[in-house]
Amino acid sequence: MDLSINDVQTVREKLQQESRKNGKHQEGHLAESSYKLSRYKNLKVRQYKGKRALDLALGGLALIFCLILFPFIAIGIKLSSKGPVFFKQKRTGQNGSTFTCYKFRTMKNGDWTSQNGKPDITLEDDDRIFLFGKFLRLLNLDELPQIINVLKGDMSLVGPRPYPVDECAYWNSTFDDFFYRYAVKPGITGFSQVKGYRGGTYNIEHMRKRTDYDLIYVQKNTFFMDLYIIMKTVTKMVNLDTNAH
Repeated sequence: MDLSINDVQTVREKLQQESRKNGKHQEGHLAESSYKLSRYKNLKVRQYKGKRALDLALGGLALIFCLILFPFIAIGIKLSSKGPVFFKQKRTGQNGSTFTCYKFRTMKNGDWTSQNGKPDITLEDDDRIFLFGKFLRLLNLDELPQIINVLKGDMSLVGPRPYPVDECAYWNSTFDDFFYRYAVKPGITGFSQVKGYRGGTYNIEHMRKRTDYDLIYVQKNTFFMDLYIIMKTVTKMVNLDTNAH
């Protein structure tokens, strides 16, 4: 599954052609007001049959795993920081819709707001993350509650990661093809994550490469590609090679 990043140009062209057919294409950077639901609703991409069945089958097993770990994780969070066990946040989903995304809380409570026109993101060595939260992030255990989002149908096990609404808007105004990521459901893990591109960043080059891998997934997703990404994600967790922060 070592797809070349050179595939991205072809992927982008195919997505643009599909968008043109629906009268949705516009050259250059797009004004933020154009990224409304109507911007996304006619995006059509191939998605393999059985993806929802895979989400429900593996998601059900993962939910059992989550329920077994929940008491220990909840105690660890409560002993480490005052506040709720869960963290809820509005994120951008398929076709530009918004949904409430669930995570185990890993940061201290506070009113974190954007600065200098940039969204508030979690950076490497962010001092807002408490010690047990760092452990959860290292093992990707903070993402386990998103299994609920998968079972509800907001997310898939595999797909481009969903960003908070303000962060999504920021990158929409930076890359004119960013919104193509949302032609499919967002995922707990994705192709860009197993390629090492994850975590909060303002680095345009990093995000460009991450978006490129997401676009490859949007165009080329298959049952075996999903299995590869899931197995690669588990391997990285076991080897503590998640590149998380």
